Amino acid sequence: MDKPIVIGAVAYDPRVVPIWEGMRDYFRAAGPPIDYVLFSNYDSQVQALLDRQIDMAWNTNLAWVKAQRRTGGTCRALALRDVDANFTSILVARTDIGVRSLADVRGKRLALGSADSAQAAILPMHFLRASGVDAERECKLLRFDLDVGKHGDTGTSELEVLKALRDNEADVGVLGDATWAKQLAEGKVDPNKIRAFWTSPGYCHCNFTVLASFPEEVGRVWTDSLVAMRYDNPKWRDLMDLEGLKSWLPADATIMKGYDVLFAAAEQQGLFERWGK
Repeated sequence: MDKPIVIGAVAYDPRVVPIWEGMRDYFRAAGPPIDYVLFSNYDSQVQALLDRQIDMAWNTNLAWVKAQRRTGGTCRALALRDVDANFTSILVARTDIGVRSLADVRGKRLALGSADSAQAAILPMHFLRASGVDAERECKLLRFDLDVGKHGDTGTSELEVLKALRDNEADVGVLGDATWAKQLAEGKVDPNKIRAFWTSPGYCHCNFTVLASFPEEVGRVWTDSLVAMRYDNPKWRDLMDLEGLKSWLPADATIMKGYDVLFAAAEQQGLFERWGK
């Protein structure tokens, strides 16, 4: 490719700009060169990829599922972060209500993040159902549909889940493990009042997505270059800290199995019909 590879990303946070300025600097040095386009939401980004307005998309797992669905399973993932390969969701509860297992969630007030957040709504509902708890019928749901279109990336809805627990508006809440760990580390959760009682099986989160027509050799060279970024190189450490990773991973067949559960959840919950895709 003579021109820079154009990558799409969603502007969910002010740090997105320095991340992609840093990525452009990295590939200017390591090659092949890139440029980037920012989108306000993932549906627009997926559409731009399908329309070939961008060459590659930095997609959430839900955006990956949508892209796969709309391309008949032909699009490809090139790489992902180390933290994307074993992402988990956490169920937390007020310590004064005696919840110790998924079965105990029945009859409780359950706070969920944004409806399009895989980690804070879609997958937890799927895991609850798999355990025999039909949360739609057996719980009182409190949904925080904030920043819809950004697939939970802002974390705003997960913070509202915790607030609902603190304010006694909910008994149990759902959030991604990264948000939970950060809130604990910053001392914003009192473990005497709110505690985690269940962690989901691991699943995959974000990846770099291309269409089947993207040249395979270019994809291989680009992926090799990305994976060569090292955290112990001080020139790129700040960039990697901003993106929350220690290493990049090629998207091999074993890792990609971590997306299967979201495909199953989307089918089970009728999300494809709801999206009209």
